[in-house]
Amino acid sequence: MPGFETCGPNECMVVSGCCRSPPLLIPGGRVFVWPYIQRIQRLSLNTLTLIIHSPTVYTKQGVPLTVTGVAQVKIQGNNRDMLATACQQFLGKSPKVVQSIVLETLEGHQRAIMGTMTVEEIYSDRQKFSNAVFETASADFVNMGIAIISYTMKDINDDKGYLLALGKKRVAEVKRDAEIGEATAQRDAGIKSAMAEQQQLASQFENDIEVAKAHRDFDLKKAAYDREVNGKKAESELSFSLQTAKTRQQIEVERMQVKVVERQQAISVQEQEIQRREKELEASIKKPAEAKKYQMQTLAEAERKRVVLEADAEAEAIRVRGEAEAFAIEAKARAEAEQMAKKAEAWKEYQDAAMVDMVLETLPKVVSEVTAPLARAKRVTMISGGDGEIGAAKMTKEVLEIVNALPATIQNLTGVDLSKVIKASMAKQ
Repeated sequence: MPGFETCGPNECMVVSGCCRSPPLLIPGGRVFVWPYIQRIQRLSLNTLTLIIHSPTVYTKQGVPLTVTGVAQVKIQGNNRDMLATACQQFLGKSPKVVQSIVLETLEGHQRAIMGTMTVEEIYSDRQKFSNAVFETASADFVNMGIAIISYTMKDINDDKGYLLALGKKRVAEVKRDAEIGEATAQRDAGIKSAMAEQQQLASQFENDIEVAKAHRDFDLKKAAYDREVNGKKAESELSFSLQTAKTRQQIEVERMQVKVVERQQAISVQEQEIQRREKELEASIKKPAEAKKYQMQTLAEAERKRVVLEADAEAEAIRVRGEAEAFAIEAKARAEAEQMAKKAEAWKEYQDAAMVDMVLETLPKVVSEVTAPLARAKRVTMISGGDGEIGAAKMTKEVLEIVNALPATIQNLTGVDLSKVIKASMAKQ
């Protein structure tokens, strides 16, 4: 029918022109297009399979690798925004041009991811590498209106033998693990064999133990039966002896009870005798002792009072004597004070004459004190130098020299010149 256009589900029709602003997007369906005033364009929604070959790309460690990946991409027809973006990017371009643009973009992302990973990571964890390329490229492809359906690393190789060396290392590790596994298996087999043998021996020992237990139970039961039979025999044999012993014991008990009654009566008689003796002792000893004690206490109290009274009387007498002596001393002191006062008045009146008189009275006493050591001496030995007097004359002369030195000593001590005072007193007379 003229004016109608159709397309399959793998194609999108874009109608633009009159009354189509923005353009109408129809992913699979039909639409009426006005000739001359409207325009229809088609965009393929088919899945594109891309072989992404990245030769001689340096990894994170600087090792060159060649990686080949396979990706399936398509323009997303179910998302209106992505479909509109894809129309802006690729409408009017052939599928080969679109495929070339997508291939170049994916190869750039693949090379970028290879530069961030080591050879070991890319080789051993291909899924991690594929996920990294898929996630990194998906963000850019959304802005182009294209969705990445899948991405898989197809092949990896290098020209330097790095992967071969890794393979050799892995082969060696596998061989080593195989040998270790074989040794472990042999060890486990030996252990299991030993455990089986041990279990066999344990079963045998358990059987032996059960047999021994059966023998033991038989012997124990037999011994118990024999013991029971022997016990019955012993009971029958000892019953008469036991009854005889019980009878004797009962007789002995009765005899002991008689002795107990006799002992109790004797104890009662002794208690009465003790009470009688206590009363007798109380009457003959305790009562006189208490009377004697009271008498002694009374005499002691009287003696104490007498001593206290005599002490009080003695203290009073001492106090009276002390007062009398104090009065006598006070009177004597008053007399001596009056005498000293009179002497002081006389000395004040006579002054030097009184002092001379006192010195003259004291001078014989001084001479006596000076000669006292000589008087007490039993023997005197005198040594002469040959140029002076000897004998008693020398001793008398030394004593007189000591006496002659007294006026100078008195003048030094009191400031009184006895020679001048005596001369002055003689002049007055």
